[in-house]
Amino acid sequence: MANVTFQQEPVTLIGNELKKGDQAPDFTVVSNDLKDVSLSDYQGKVKLISVVPSLDTGVCAEQTKRFNEEADKIDNVHVLTISMDLPFAQTRWCAANGVKNLDTLSDHRDADFGEKYGNLIKELRLLARSIFVVDSNDKITYVEYVNEVTDHPDYDAALEAAKQAE
Repeated sequence: MANVTFQQEPVTLIGNELKKGDQAPDFTVVSNDLKDVSLSDYQGKVKLISVVPSLDTGVCAEQTKRFNEEADKIDNVHVLTISMDLPFAQTRWCAANGVKNLDTLSDHRDADFGEKYGNLIKELRLLARSIFVVDSNDKITYVEYVNEVTDHPDYDAALEAAKQAE
């Protein structure tokens, strides 16, 4: 399992760590209009899944804004940002920050995504910062569990993986 810290303190991740080549587990999260959304809703598309603890923090905000900007430049890649934020907060945050090129999705209800993708922080019930690129056949082609939750992911590597995925 990935060794992850939050503010330099070790945390426990619930679920199994996923690796490049794994079949991406289906999951259910909640959209901003309170509808269930699953991986299968994006069938046949390349997905860049950006996972953040909360949009209302600096690094998470920067991460989401960066992928929002890049989403417009990458063909056939659907960008998803998943957090434990309530859908209402996600909607408000996106409106205030001009984010409209990606889908913000909430795992607050069941933590289904967090458990299946191995990034639910047991101690905080937040998601650990991570990136997954999933190809059009739902195979994982790139994974990054960021070691320190308050650090940025490797944007360039994730974007390059998304561009290479089919």
